[in-house]
Amino acid sequence: MLIDKEYLNLFIKATEKGAIGASKFIGKKDKIAADKGAVDPMRTELNKINMEGTVVIGEGEMDEAPMLYIGEKLGTLKGPKFDIAVDPLEGTKFTANNEPNAFSVLAIANKGDLLSAPDTYMEKIAIGSNLPKNLLDLDNSITKNIQILANAKKKEISELRACVLKRERHIHIVKELTEIGVKINFITDGDIAGALTVIGNKPKNDIYYSTGGGPEGVIVAAALSCYGGQIQGRLVLNEEEKARAKRLGITDFNKKYNIDELVRGDVIFCASGVTSGDLAEGVEDLGDKYKVTTFALHKSQKIIKKVSNIYNK
Repeated sequence: MLIDKEYLNLFIKATEKGAIGASKFIGKKDKIAADKGAVDPMRTELNKINMEGTVVIGEGEMDEAPMLYIGEKLGTLKGPKFDIAVDPLEGTKFTANNEPNAFSVLAIANKGDLLSAPDTYMEKIAIGSNLPKNLLDLDNSITKNIQILANAKKKEISELRACVLKRERHIHIVKELTEIGVKINFITDGDIAGALTVIGNKPKNDIYYSTGGGPEGVIVAAALSCYGGQIQGRLVLNEEEKARAKRLGITDFNKKYNIDELVRGDVIFCASGVTSGDLAEGVEDLGDKYKVTTFALHKSQKIIKKVSNIYNK
């Protein structure tokens, strides 16, 4: 079932209200306050929408409110049933420290069309559009994946650029990419923004290669699906996390998820800038008003756009 095009602007408004709320805490060194600043207005706005929405990707369990928690019902509970993947403030640290790439983000699909991934790590490879389906495989060596990608893009390996999350756990990825001559662009945080640097008319990177958040992997998949991009992910679970995954219906703990297993059908994706970054400009305080910019996608409508809206204080 296709999602009515009227919903795009409603969800844009929800992320923009979240971005405004978070922007009041830019540079104030308080990640928790910034997160709550985004959550409350976003929840209020989502509850105005005629839908029966269920959070399948959220910030925690029910007892961890005021976060938008997994299983929470949103909307008027009248209208179409949607799965919601939400991160009211991606980049709490960036907001607290007044650094780039903080934004309020959500993805919407019809009920049952988003993987309900537990809040655990996920190995990920993401690449852009116009490439053969299911091109890369997490079980390949890094060198083999890079060679396959170079051949598909008709590039030399030395021309490829990889985005990697700067973490000690990625030393082996960095070592192998360096040895074969791939240029590496590091990010310190911001798994979603990093993975989405592989899309667009002039992508910054050819591949994203890191282990980051599982929920973020589903949100990235939603955006990539609107572009014809690709992602493969595999959850990294300890024993306690396996029990949580089972509660969400996941039983194969070694499964590799391709993009059409992370997200199916029609998708809406909205990311509203809190601080300026790769996806959108940050909130501008115009005195008596706020200007907010959103990167918005609607798969079935073939909408890929950046919009700015003005809100009274």
